[in-house]
Amino acid sequence: MDENTDIEFKTTGSSLLNPLSDLVGVPLDQVNFIVCQVFGLAAAVWFRLYLTPQFTTPEVRHAVAALLGASFIMFCFGWYAVHVFILVLACYGIILKASIHNVHRYTMVVSIGYLTICQVSRVIIFNYGILSTDFSGPLMIITQKITLLAFQVHDGMCQKQEKLTEDQRRLAVHSKPSLLKYLSYNINFLSVLVGPCSNYKDYMEFIEGHHVQGRLRSVKDASSQQNGWDKMPEPSPVRAVINKLLVCVGCLVWFFIITKAFPITYNVDPQFISEASFITRLAYAFISIQAARPKFYFAWTLADAIHNAAGYGISGMDENGKVSWDLVSNVYIWKIETAASLKSFIDSWNIQTALWLKSVCYDRAPYYRTPLTFVLSAIWHGVYPGYYFTFISAVPITFAARAVRRNFRQYFLSSRQLKLCYDVVTWAATQLTICYIVMPFLLLAVEPTVMYYRSMYFHVHIISILAMILLPSKPRGSKTLSHARHSNNNLKVD
Repeated sequence: MDENTDIEFKTTGSSLLNPLSDLVGVPLDQVNFIVCQVFGLAAAVWFRLYLTPQFTTPEVRHAVAALLGASFIMFCFGWYAVHVFILVLACYGIILKASIHNVHRYTMVVSIGYLTICQVSRVIIFNYGILSTDFSGPLMIITQKITLLAFQVHDGMCQKQEKLTEDQRRLAVHSKPSLLKYLSYNINFLSVLVGPCSNYKDYMEFIEGHHVQGRLRSVKDASSQQNGWDKMPEPSPVRAVINKLLVCVGCLVWFFIITKAFPITYNVDPQFISEASFITRLAYAFISIQAARPKFYFAWTLADAIHNAAGYGISGMDENGKVSWDLVSNVYIWKIETAASLKSFIDSWNIQTALWLKSVCYDRAPYYRTPLTFVLSAIWHGVYPGYYFTFISAVPITFAARAVRRNFRQYFLSSRQLKLCYDVVTWAATQLTICYIVMPFLLLAVEPTVMYYRSMYFHVHIISILAMILLPSKPRGSKTLSHARHSNNNLKVD
């Protein structure tokens, strides 16, 4: 972080944290975020223990959640927090005044448009080519919530129920929210900084005290056996929170020991490119991307722990019959590290954002669903060219990966040894492909991105285009495989 950027953050009221930033060698914006999240964890524990639904009205819980969230934003970003309030209030005005037939469209245009304007100014304020934790982060999360709620209001108040999918019917909102509920949902302290985005109905059930019973009752009703959840006390989140905090500690240790030793920018160092072999450059790209992931693991896992500490996040029961606290989980680390296909990786990375994209774009687009979804994801992430390199490149690579899997996987299922070999090869191919795809996302600018792809000879792009041209979209004589593959949860196969 350069001197000008540091001055910007000092003006937001965070100068007291400068000594801590210097001590740990972490940029001030990131220290600021971590401190706020630690306060958020403490506030979540207090919220669960002392603002219980049995002794506190939902209105009080809504007000406290919104006020704490507003305080965190103002502490982190100073006057830049006004952008959050402008966006939320403007879109609430749309909810109230716009035609219910077009409320989702107007909300999408206004929220994405305002977010884009702020991201352009962010590039100017915080310097092009520097990725920082700034006011656009909360705007990104709030944009998800605002648009998701607008679509759910449209589903509940305008659409015919028979035209909706099962999930859309379940999550449809049948009345316009009050201002207090709208503010609480969008800027509550649990998710205001890093998310994740959750459904309006789920959040309302949590505030009103029906979240646990509703989630466990739905599991009981779906089972032929009586599980006795109605007779059990409310499950404690302590074990889930501790486990997730231990993961956060591990990610911090990894960051200080490994991440700093393998900077992403070294991939485009001219001397390294000219002197290292292709295999060496490929290996370093893999290692540096692996080293960069724990930053995201830390932020998302800590946010998940904060929700759980407040008593929010039960999705049902796992395969062992234990309560599962992953309703708002944003990352499955083990599944990511062992992913043997792009689909498996996407399903486990930034999960709630993928579900948002599925809900507002993929499931509703009449055609070109996958390209449109990737384009929306790029626009939502920001205006850095690296984002567009990543998501536009992901379109042909995704189609090519599907074609390869459809045409070849069936030949490796006849024996355990062949299946193991297939899994090892596809794991390596998936992880290296992910490195190739996301490198521009981390390099941000055009020049280093083009330099990196030239050093890699554009090999993944070339292989993907050839696979799309040469391989049939569906294997001959196999009609059952494509049907089975529709069951995945995020981006389904066309």
